[in-house]
Amino acid sequence: MSPFARRLTAPDPGWARDGDVVIVGSGVAGLAAALHARAAGLSVVLVTKALLDAGSTRWAQGGIAAALGPEDDPEQHLQDTLVAGVGICDEAAVRLLVTEGPTRVLELAALGARFDRAAGGDFALTREGGHSRDRVAHAGGDATGLEVQRALIAAVRADPGVEVIQHALVLDLLRGPAPASGPPPVVGLTLHVLGEGTRDGVGAITARAVVLATGGLGQIFASTTNPPVSTGDGVAVALRAGALVTDLEFVQFHPTSLWVGGAAHGQQPLVSEAVRGEGAVLIDGAGRRVMPADGHPLRDLAPRDIVTKQMSRVMTETGTDHLFLDARALGADLLLARFPTIVATCRRHGIDPVTEPIPVTPAAHYASGGVRTDEFGRAAAVGGRLPGLYACGEVACTGVHGANRLASNSLLEGLVYAARIGTALAAGLPPRIEPTTTEGATGVLGAEVLRELTATMTEGAGVLRSAASLEGAAKSLAAQSAPAAAVPTPDAWEATNAHLVGSALVAAALERRETRGCHWREDFPAAAETYRGHLVTHLSGDGALRTDYEPVTS
Repeated sequence: MSPFARRLTAPDPGWARDGDVVIVGSGVAGLAAALHARAAGLSVVLVTKALLDAGSTRWAQGGIAAALGPEDDPEQHLQDTLVAGVGICDEAAVRLLVTEGPTRVLELAALGARFDRAAGGDFALTREGGHSRDRVAHAGGDATGLEVQRALIAAVRADPGVEVIQHALVLDLLRGPAPASGPPPVVGLTLHVLGEGTRDGVGAITARAVVLATGGLGQIFASTTNPPVSTGDGVAVALRAGALVTDLEFVQFHPTSLWVGGAAHGQQPLVSEAVRGEGAVLIDGAGRRVMPADGHPLRDLAPRDIVTKQMSRVMTETGTDHLFLDARALGADLLLARFPTIVATCRRHGIDPVTEPIPVTPAAHYASGGVRTDEFGRAAAVGGRLPGLYACGEVACTGVHGANRLASNSLLEGLVYAARIGTALAAGLPPRIEPTTTEGATGVLGAEVLRELTATMTEGAGVLRSAASLEGAAKSLAAQSAPAAAVPTPDAWEATNAHLVGSALVAAALERRETRGCHWREDFPAAAETYRGHLVTHLSGDGALRTDYEPVTS
């Protein structure tokens, strides 16, 4: 494989901006980080790839998991998260999540998020896969993410100390002078803006801290629940800057995306796990239950990796590319009141969940791995921290999710770790440093690579993996990396980012010779104690990906 570029080929910046903190991404993590940075008295420039509400948060149907019920407590939430993570969660990180989580949800409600309430005024709570208690708070029935996004955007727009730049694709991080030891600090970024008048084209933003909150990478697969913006840009940007990324091989495939035909590509509608939480069950074409009675004790509400694997087995055995979710027993009143968005989406596709089963199939959904951070969201590099760089939300790997994210922990993680980044920022930032370092070769691949890559990743590194499939994917990715006379455009930059991230994911998946959580190796069907740890990847100075194994110490 040709060496990976250390910077994207791009025109020199034609405009400049400065702020205390620049935040990349406008989902729950980015918006919450902006509010906490403002609470620390810092000026904020918030950069988002499309519109403020175009990321993954708005599509989150199920809700936010937190120990809010009278019979629940953080310790139970902790244990459920650790079980779902299959032995490699960072328990200290999970403990922060579950103990600080209820406070963050209450803060969000106080900010104006309108959660569904029970008769007495308490949060209406439901259950999703892997949870031993009803602890998932929701809004608008199945429109939690949309309501969370609305409340946070309203708060950000009301604050004159937050400048928002929309339609902006981040290209690379700016670096300061190299210290006597350790990596050069991150002091800003370059970006390309569409349609912003005098700020269109490539520009530069300098800052005392950069927060990556760019979301996931689902669009590197042919079928995903992620929106079109989720091409792994944050992970790619961080890798090129020398950051460590961890656990990339653990991509969660949601069991129930709406099957809309075998030729479908890109973002697919999600059918929330909360539908199963209310009593819907998975069946095959003959009406037989998919999750066996003598299997997992939670049956249809088992953790997502277990449900997805069983669905894949049944689809292979029956020679089909989809199964069904039968929600008819819930009745029209409950379905329409609790899941109005899902019912409307199904009906737009000619399916009425009130009277017929919903065709479903697994789709790439959530990246449990990402930019490695500590308990305050500070990014790691070889030998220590990467000064000036923070990450939170799906782009980050805090250690909370381990090998498989517990349902509805994602919005909570964004809230909790954005607040912790706010604490770190409030503790003090360095003075402004002028960018000086421009190291490494530049490059960009053709925009057509992205469509080729999604087919490669789905076939070779999807739900079912093996040495043969992964080696085939690696070979195809290497061929796609051949130098081309590509024009640097937003589509080409996206494709280049996706190619780097896909290559890093395949390398880690090849190295992890076991089945654990949402990483399923057909040739290594059992978990192995020798792999109860993390695969840590970085981009070396010569443009090669390096992956090292790090055992769990606890």
